[in-house]
Amino acid sequence: MEKNNLSANLKKLAGITEWFDNQNEIDVEEGLNKVKEAVVLIKESKERLKQIENEFEEIKKEADEAK
Repeated sequence: MEKNNLSANLKKLAGITEWFDNQNEIDVEEGLNKVKEAVVLIKESKERLKQIENEFEEIKKEADEAK
């Protein structure tokens, strides 16, 4: 995945949720694959959110030092 693109991950997770919502009869194997994909996306999203948080902290620190 390209630099853990948070927006792309969230769109893919929404697509997985929609897939489950639209199933009358869930194919267990396909459902399992979707859950596995969602877990990877969630993990990547958490990592990216942590990176973003760290970047904001650095910017805040630099701004405070510039005062």
